[in-house]
Amino acid sequence: MKESGANRNGLNELRGLDEPDEPHGLDEPDEPRGLDEISERGASSAFPADLVLPDGSLNGRWARGREILYRGMNGQAVERFYMDGPLSYIYKPLTNSGQWGQEKWVYEHVLPSFPPLYPQLLAASADRSTGLHWMIFEDMGKLRHEFSASAAAELARHVSWWHSQPVDRLVHIPLKGPKPPMEQMVAELLGNEAGVRKMLADISLPEDMQEHVYAALKRGLFPAERVLSHGDLHLGNYAQVSGRIVVLDWEHAHLNSPFWDLYHIIDMSHPSFPKSITSSARLLILQAYGERRGGGLKEPEFLREYALFACAFSLWMLGLIAGDLAAGGETKWPREQLERQLQETIASLRQCAEML
Repeated sequence: MKESGANRNGLNELRGLDEPDEPHGLDEPDEPRGLDEISERGASSAFPADLVLPDGSLNGRWARGREILYRGMNGQAVERFYMDGPLSYIYKPLTNSGQWGQEKWVYEHVLPSFPPLYPQLLAASADRSTGLHWMIFEDMGKLRHEFSASAAAELARHVSWWHSQPVDRLVHIPLKGPKPPMEQMVAELLGNEAGVRKMLADISLPEDMQEHVYAALKRGLFPAERVLSHGDLHLGNYAQVSGRIVVLDWEHAHLNSPFWDLYHIIDMSHPSFPKSITSSARLLILQAYGERRGGGLKEPEFLREYALFACAFSLWMLGLIAGDLAAGGETKWPREQLERQLQETIASLRQCAEML
């Protein structure tokens, strides 16, 4: 459903990660300046110049057989469309207003030297002078977002590879994720001790386990390592296509803890994509990640650190879901989907608390 890119005019040709066989990290930029200096990549010769109208909509003269696939957080529709002939394409406007230019930049400067894990970008524009922000991707067909431990383990191996790449040259690029960093989440949880303890009691977590979780949060011993993170790697953002894993929606890529991507693969629940995780599946996925990455990962310590990270994230998510439920009709998610997401998050929290 997405992209690739080859334009090298932005940010002094900072390209991203090197080939999987010989990872050397990010190429040297002269002066990395940020996402505002993204080069224009207009419609390629394969598309008419007026395929996208000045208001950002598709031109019905060329785009036919249109089908809305989903709407972003800002209400903008991602569509499948056809032109002349049997090929279809995916049109994606800016779906999260706070992520201007980020996905296009990542496709142009980070992903080209990745293995073929992502859909190809065929044309794009991120022009602040006109306010137009859109991308056209190859269509990978009907994607099924059903959880399977083996597929998640395969994905974790790929994630382990990109987590192993040096990221020094990304430090000064203002990439950002969709949620606050873990340090802020923990600060919020610790600042609301009564509310957190009530949440733990409401989900019938044994009292001794409640104390153990809260004490671990207070210690807050999270690894300081920062890696390139996809940022939003929940079940809806990857799929198996023709026997391979494809990762979608890279607009939230940023530097974060290795556990950020792992939590999204394993324990992040989503209203639109049901998922049931078991302790054995979690262990399989974490071991697949650890075996591929190797190095200094010590399994018992690694598993405990992940469990603490997951407990903190799940507690924070419980507050977020409770807020959505309280908002009623003001949220984009149907109540029954939110209630299922709540139960999935509680189940994950219980299992991860037992790992501490």
